[in-house]
Amino acid sequence: MASQAYLDKMQLRQSYRNLWHTDLMSTIKADFPFCCLALWCGPCVSYMLRKRALYNDMSRYVCCAGYLPCSGKCGESKCPELCLCTEVFLCFGNSVASTRFLLQDEFNIQTTQCDNCIIGFMFCLQQVACIFSLVAMIVGSDELQEASQILNCLSDFVYCTVCACMQTQHKVEMDKRDVKFGPQPMMAVPPAQQMSRFDQPVPPSAGYPPPPAYGYPPPPQAPYAGYPPAAYPQAAYPPPGYSGYPK
Repeated sequence: MASQAYLDKMQLRQSYRNLWHTDLMSTIKADFPFCCLALWCGPCVSYMLRKRALYNDMSRYVCCAGYLPCSGKCGESKCPELCLCTEVFLCFGNSVASTRFLLQDEFNIQTTQCDNCIIGFMFCLQQVACIFSLVAMIVGSDELQEASQILNCLSDFVYCTVCACMQTQHKVEMDKRDVKFGPQPMMAVPPAQQMSRFDQPVPPSAGYPPPPAYGYPPPPQAPYAGYPPAAYPQAAYPPPGYSGYPK
């Protein structure tokens, strides 16, 4: 029953329409110092971000944000701080993913295809490194053992880098949520508008003065003052000697 609810939740996330404020490729540029902090102190940053995602209300804390079978069974209500510390140190990957799911469900945020490719590459590289390690242990080949160690180091590097970028992405999103990008410009309230109806010959105006009604003459306009200029020669018309017929 719980697994079916989890699958339904995963399908519901595919219909989300909002996007992260920054994707994984742009997190280093968005907040480089925090990305470095998340790279070197991942569990501490994960603790800080989960607490912040809960609006600093640890009474709402549930292990792995309620997305795993162990959620609600670890005595979180008695000592949520200790349970969160245990989660971020012993289940670091799950703690990062749980905070991510928590923010996605709160703000209806979808994961872009580029982010999915990066996360999928991280998981695939870990699986390949694990398979190489098992094969090298069974075969006992020094070359395979060396190749498996290289793959393990590479997968660990990619894992730590992607987790740091994900945590920076979460931090930037919560900065946006907590309005920490400075004051927003004030926008003027638009004038009230009316909906046009098909039974009206002319749709009502929106924000403009209405045109004059039909049947009324236009208002008289004052003649141009000082025209023609006083210095302009006033020639007689018709000129003298003009009979109006060609000769």
